[in-house]
Amino acid sequence: MADTPITRDMKIEQLVELKPDAVAYLFHKKIRCIRCGEPVWDTIEEAARLKNYSDAEIDELLDDLNRLS
Repeated sequence: MADTPITRDMKIEQLVELKPDAVAYLFHKKIRCIRCGEPVWDTIEEAARLKNYSDAEIDELLDDLNRLS
């Protein structure tokens, strides 16, 4: 599962299972994904859109997430 690509439609919950370090990265990018009341069933794209990320910014976010070990 470590080689599973991170995509726009991936749920936050699945991302965190695959790459636990993603929580700190998303927090740094102002996307709060693991705290009381935050839905972990949103997709990465939905969470980014809530923070007004553009398509290009989402693509950059996905590139960064895919590079995490």
